[in-house]
Amino acid sequence: MLKRNLIKKSFAVLLAAAMTMGMAACGGSGNPSSPSGSSSDSGSESESPKDEGNEAAQSGEADGGTASADDLFGDEVTIRVMVWDRGNAAPGTTTENNTLTQYIKDQVKEKFNINVEYVSVPRSGSDDTLNIMMTGGQAPDIVFTYDQALYYNYASSGALTDLTDAYAKYGSDIAKFCGEAQGIGEDGGKRFAVMKQRGTESARHISYIRQDWLDELNMEIPTTKEQLGEYLYAVKEKGLGTPWGMSGRGDTEKMYLNFVGSYVPLEDERKAYIYNENYMAVAPEAKEGLKILNQWYNDGLITQEFPTDTSEDAFLADVSNGKIGFTLDDATHMWDPTQVLNNAVGHETFVPVMCFDLPDGSYRTPFEFRHGMFVMVPSASSDKAEACMKYLNWMADPAVAVNIRYTPDHEMDERGVALDLAEDVRNEKGYPGTADDLSIVNENFDWVNDYDLMSEVMYDTRTSDWVTAEWFKKYFEVSNTGKYIFPSYGYISEDEQTYGADVKSRMINFVYTCICCPADQFETTYESGYNELVNAGLQKILDARAAYYDSL
Repeated sequence: MLKRNLIKKSFAVLLAAAMTMGMAACGGSGNPSSPSGSSSDSGSESESPKDEGNEAAQSGEADGGTASADDLFGDEVTIRVMVWDRGNAAPGTTTENNTLTQYIKDQVKEKFNINVEYVSVPRSGSDDTLNIMMTGGQAPDIVFTYDQALYYNYASSGALTDLTDAYAKYGSDIAKFCGEAQGIGEDGGKRFAVMKQRGTESARHISYIRQDWLDELNMEIPTTKEQLGEYLYAVKEKGLGTPWGMSGRGDTEKMYLNFVGSYVPLEDERKAYIYNENYMAVAPEAKEGLKILNQWYNDGLITQEFPTDTSEDAFLADVSNGKIGFTLDDATHMWDPTQVLNNAVGHETFVPVMCFDLPDGSYRTPFEFRHGMFVMVPSASSDKAEACMKYLNWMADPAVAVNIRYTPDHEMDERGVALDLAEDVRNEKGYPGTADDLSIVNENFDWVNDYDLMSEVMYDTRTSDWVTAEWFKKYFEVSNTGKYIFPSYGYISEDEQTYGADVKSRMINFVYTCICCPADQFETTYESGYNELVNAGLQKILDARAAYYDSL
């Protein structure tokens, strides 16, 4: 059993006092879950992480069992299911009781003799609320989080039901339709979570450049960092605006990570695991990328006041007002302000661009993991594990999943793509504003990874006349250049649980400080900042990641 830190000890004591059911066994420290690390052939490096997502899928299909109809309709039981409350319920309805929740309740009652009750949790701060409910023994029978550290804390402290047997007996559709996401929900050979499978495979971050400024400068779209630098200096010399727009959000590395990461070769899976996206900025080679950004900042190529724009309102306004010429952002975050700009100027402006070449000349575009949220059953609800698994397995069926995600009143277009209800229709029929909050298992529909088809769908739902279907095709082409998924495991070391959140927060500030310091102070700023991270626990985390990988 893993050694627990003080937080975990306190959590376990509170849990033991609150819960009357037996605790699930702790996960072992030596056996990994199936990792979800994979990479595509295009733009991959000399040794790419193994495509073990498929292994997880195959393992899931082997493990997921089948049950007869008589077995599925069992004794009457009531399960309580967490649901996020975003404050956007239709008039006359609530998050817990509306047309969609009633549809689910009716279906599950008819098929399984299970009564479903929903327990709303405010979306903002939902993990904090979940913690309070878990420690107080008041958690619903099905809960969920996107936070892997929180999941592992629960799993390793005995707070979760071991779902291994229930999954083997009743999880066949989860394994069949969502199998590639399931590996990380296991630890030590036991399953403590069902993983939601994401829909469209998406790049984490994408770069965008002003095509109209390139045209004005008589320059081609850059394909390397050197060419990007030439463009940025040309923008400044021409006085077109701020060459590279950044914001200073303190909770995300999106504004610099792909650039800095392009200086870091990942020779093998071990290095990719140790220096995943959370720690890429402190990989030894990343220092050179930070130094270039520092030079560009001091040469006036990067938004000078960006660290103060913690809400990124100024950044988004600069996009809408046409004041910046290049940026790196979450994949689709700046689409809306870009279309505002397009409508204002009457032509296409920003286009996706891939120009962060790796040392060997290839590219790496980190992608989202195929798994989404961790869906869990608290140990206090262990007697309802099978009922919960029936509910979740039913949701994995694509025919069911599409009715939940798009409502039972959805229509399909001629291409077989489900269409969202218009807001007024949704409100009139009493459906929630965010129907997919109830879709906690499967959004991996047939059409979502057909990129030509998705390009057409996105074009059809555009909000600007100044964007073409080819633009969306270019987006998917750029996104999939060097597609890369970092290796991941269900295990999180005690050191990472203890120091991880603080180190990640400090690391973003460290990067911003390195970018903005005077050029002649870069070396001392980097050294002192790195040492502060080490003192905060960084080296312990990196050493623990290395030791775990070596133990596999």
